[in-house]
Amino acid sequence: MLDGPRFWDDVQALATIGALDPKGIRRLALDTQDNHARLWLAEQGRSLGCQVYFDALGNLFLRREGQDDSLAPLLIGSHMDSQPLAGAHDGALGVLAGLAVLRTLQEQSIEHQRPLEIVSWTNEEGARFAPGASGSSWFAGQREYDDIVAALDDNGVRFGDALQECLMLLEGKGLVYRPAPFVPHAFLELHIEQGPVLEQLGKPVGVVSGIQGVNWYRIEVEGVANHAGTTPRQARRDAFDGAHELVSAMKAGIREQDDDLRFTIGRFSLWPDAVNTIAQRATFTIDLRHPDQQVLDALDSRFHALAEQEWSGCAVSLEATSRVAPVAFSEHLLAVLRESAGSVCARAPELLSGAFHDAIHLAHVCPTAMLFTPCRAGISHHPDEHIERQDAVISARVLAEAALRVLG
Repeated sequence: MLDGPRFWDDVQALATIGALDPKGIRRLALDTQDNHARLWLAEQGRSLGCQVYFDALGNLFLRREGQDDSLAPLLIGSHMDSQPLAGAHDGALGVLAGLAVLRTLQEQSIEHQRPLEIVSWTNEEGARFAPGASGSSWFAGQREYDDIVAALDDNGVRFGDALQECLMLLEGKGLVYRPAPFVPHAFLELHIEQGPVLEQLGKPVGVVSGIQGVNWYRIEVEGVANHAGTTPRQARRDAFDGAHELVSAMKAGIREQDDDLRFTIGRFSLWPDAVNTIAQRATFTIDLRHPDQQVLDALDSRFHALAEQEWSGCAVSLEATSRVAPVAFSEHLLAVLRESAGSVCARAPELLSGAFHDAIHLAHVCPTAMLFTPCRAGISHHPDEHIERQDAVISARVLAEAALRVLG
């Protein structure tokens, strides 16, 4: 059986890397703390006799050989990077649960037919370099390497430059460079729910049937800066007014949609950002999510049509910065997860993920499925993010049971 106390010790140990005072963590992709976490994970793998690999995007793999190493490996994992002011479990829990499965197999001398690899994907969050899920999307052939490495953070640091520092660090520690992606036999990911459903149901684990699609947009509204006190209303071309009208028109178009639709403006800025100056430029982002691609496509067309109009005399430019199609997970793996949950605890409910995860990309190259464990009040991306130890251990044991069934 999976060692629950040891698993929880690993959860606490990783939470110290990038820890903030008084609570929370900050491990932005490819920063010093994120790289420290990679080295910590690599050391855990080496201590278990695993070969540790990294690839061209800095994805880190811990490999335990099987009885037939010619077979494609089962891949288990998630990510260790975080939001700027985050909790300790988003992403990290899935990597550490994979490590716990690996530790169980090694310390109990359990043999299995095919190899097992635990993976930590690079830049899932997208908090430093947008869009996120860089490592998994490249691995799955969904994004081009050159596009990923060209991204800049808020300080003008290029993704590719930060990546090279990371790769040099890993190479300097004697890890093995494996540049090309491969096709896994299957991929399993455990993650905190980031929602309230499992807690409300009183369930320690849930089976995830699929993930909503996500469209990201960056919009600029261009007006004319002028004096706030002397410019008459009819003479104004106020970028803020234009942005407000445009957003109102967009939201009017989504009210007819079902409750699965998610529309979020996460960033909004004005320039020249002076209290007594009419805004010349308003820039904002939109995060749009839905499980039906047809709904996303229809709203995409509407947004582009609205952006072709003038609003309060201002011109608009709209850029789609990311598009990730919705996915339904492997029915075979979902059945495995249901059976595994039933052997560890009670029957697990099924949920649809409203957040995107690395699994959304892996589903394009191999059978893929996910488990959720509850988080208190559904809070995530925040220092108050909290999971119960008992729930986490049960979820990790369900993952271990499923892994044994898939490994053969």
